[in-house]
Amino acid sequence: MSQKSGPPPIVFILLFLGLLGGGYWWFFMRNSASTTTTTTGAFSLPTTVASGTTVKIDGSTSMVTINQNLKNGFEKQFAGTKVEAFGNGTDKGIQDLLAGKVDLAAASRPLTAQEQSQGLKAVTVTQDAIALIVSKANPFNRGLTSSQIADIFQGKINNWSAVGGSPATIRVINRPVISGTHQTFKELVLKGANFGTTPNITTLQRDATTPLIQALGTDGIGYATFAQVANQQTVRVVAVDGLAPDTSNYPYQRSLYYVYKDPANVGVQAFLGYASSPQGQQALTLGN
Repeated sequence: MSQKSGPPPIVFILLFLGLLGGGYWWFFMRNSASTTTTTTGAFSLPTTVASGTTVKIDGSTSMVTINQNLKNGFEKQFAGTKVEAFGNGTDKGIQDLLAGKVDLAAASRPLTAQEQSQGLKAVTVTQDAIALIVSKANPFNRGLTSSQIADIFQGKINNWSAVGGSPATIRVINRPVISGTHQTFKELVLKGANFGTTPNITTLQRDATTPLIQALGTDGIGYATFAQVANQQTVRVVAVDGLAPDTSNYPYQRSLYYVYKDPANVGVQAFLGYASSPQGQQALTLGN
């Protein structure tokens, strides 16, 4: 009596290989697609944004004007959208972003390694310069060298006569530690060294440019983002090493950023796409 034969071994081998290949595609390819992260600067301008979309921003006081200009342009281009922007300092903006209180943090410094490890990513919005300023009522009308500026803010030089001015104490008006501009100034100007603690150095409690300008008087010196003081009628920008802040080789230049929690929500994607588009780049400079 003959025994019924089954399929030849080659059939089982081919079937096994097919199942193995399908399993590889399902596990590896599908898993790769689900964990792909958005790269910095990869946001594109949307054609439409849903009415009712709201984007909340807090952070750098240096970006208050930029935030306002982009808000106006974004809301005009996409009817029914709303951008709420505040300026409570870079650190506060990043803290609120991590806490889920805002969608974007405006930052005037790069992210730290710890902040990046918490899922934060930064997109460069524009380049900016940190300007040294004195009141127009201040009789000092010369420029300063980088070395002189570092010595002034470290308390090593505390009289205007030491830098070619009339005898008078130099009152240094410093921004608070929470300020991204404070931290960038420390890196760019003081090369990472600490600010001075001499009696002529005053640190503001709040990170805002208007109170700083008001505190200058006839003998003070401070610093601010150039965009905020370029058109101010009451202050004079001090040249650094003979260079004005709007020259290409000015020494105190930096990037300004928007920070988001990865993955970016739809509103953040739309706003960052607008901010990096030609329309957005044109809008952010309006009024400066």
